Amino acid sequence: MLQDRFGRSIDYVRLSVTDRCDLRCTYCIPKGFKDFEEPADWLTFDEIERVMAAFTRLGTRRIRLTGGEPLLRRGISQLAARLAALPGLEDLSLSTNATQLARHAEALKAAGVARLNVSLDSLRRDCMAEVTGSDSLPPILAGLMAAKAAGLAPIKINMVAMQGVNDGDIEAMVAFCIEHGFILRLIEAMPMGESGRSVHYLDLQPVLARLVARFNLVPQAKILGGGPARYWRTPSGDFTLGLITPISQHFCATCNRVRLSVEGTLYMCLGQEESLPLRPLLRAGISDAELEAAIRAAIELKPERHEFREKPRKIMRFMSMTGG
Repeated sequence: MLQDRFGRSIDYVRLSVTDRCDLRCTYCIPKGFKDFEEPADWLTFDEIERVMAAFTRLGTRRIRLTGGEPLLRRGISQLAARLAALPGLEDLSLSTNATQLARHAEALKAAGVARLNVSLDSLRRDCMAEVTGSDSLPPILAGLMAAKAAGLAPIKINMVAMQGVNDGDIEAMVAFCIEHGFILRLIEAMPMGESGRSVHYLDLQPVLARLVARFNLVPQAKILGGGPARYWRTPSGDFTLGLITPISQHFCATCNRVRLSVEGTLYMCLGQEESLPLRPLLRAGISDAELEAAIRAAIELKPERHEFREKPRKIMRFMSMTGG
C-alpha cells in the first residue's frame, strides 16, 4: 500500500481524461478561456492504463474518471472497461456535468462504472444558465434520468453552495434527491484560480445545522467512495446528505488521494504545487519497476495540508487543468 510521510494511505486516484468542458461554470473555468491542452499532449488510453495498473499494483483500490467533462473524451466507455478489468481495483466511478450522460449511461454501466457524481447547482433554469454559461438544466436532468434508468447507483448530486447565488435552492434540491433516491453533497467553493476566487463563498456549517434540525439528520459513517465527504441521514433512511468542507473544516489529515491530469502530471494536492510529470517518463521508455518507483517517490512529496484559507492566491491553475 502506498503511504505518505504523514502515515496516510493513498488508495484513490482521480484520473482526468480531458481538460475540456462544454460548460463554463463560474467557479471552474473563466468565460472565454481557450488555453486547453492539445490532444497530442494527452495521455493515450494505453498510457493511462499503464499508469493505473502501476497504481493498482501499489495498492490503489479506487479510480474516479474526471475532467473537465470526461464524457467529451472519445471512447470513454472503452477506457472505463479497460480500467475496470485491472486486478485489485474495487471501485470505478465517474464525475460528470451530465449534459452528455443520456447517450452514455448504458455503455458506462456495461463497462463497469458503478457510481456517478453529477454536478448540479440548482433546479432553477435561470440560475443554472448563470452559473454554467448556457441553458444546461434540461440536458442535465435528461442525463440524470437516463443514469437512474440504467441502474447506475448510487448517484450523488454535487452542489457547490454559493452565497447569494443558490443558497436559497438547497431545500428544493433536498426534495429532488428524496424523490429520486439521490444523495446530495453540498460543497464549499475552493479558491482555485481567478474563477474560484471570484465565487461568493458560503460557510456550510450553519447550513448543516439548519438541515439537521429540519430533517432530523443523524451522523453516518462514510458511504462507498472513499472521498472527503462527511455524511448525515434521516432516521427513515430516505435521504442522505454529504458535506465537503475544504475551507470551514478541512479534511487534510485523512486525505487518501492524488490526481493525474490529462497531460500526465501527478498532483499531490489541489492546494499545493508538489507534482510529478509522468508523460516524459512514459514516452522515454521507463520500465514498470521504474514507474512504480517514480510513483512512490512522488507520494513522498504529498504535503500535510492545503493553505486555501491562509494563502488563497497561492495556486493559479484552474480546477479543469488539475482534474476535478
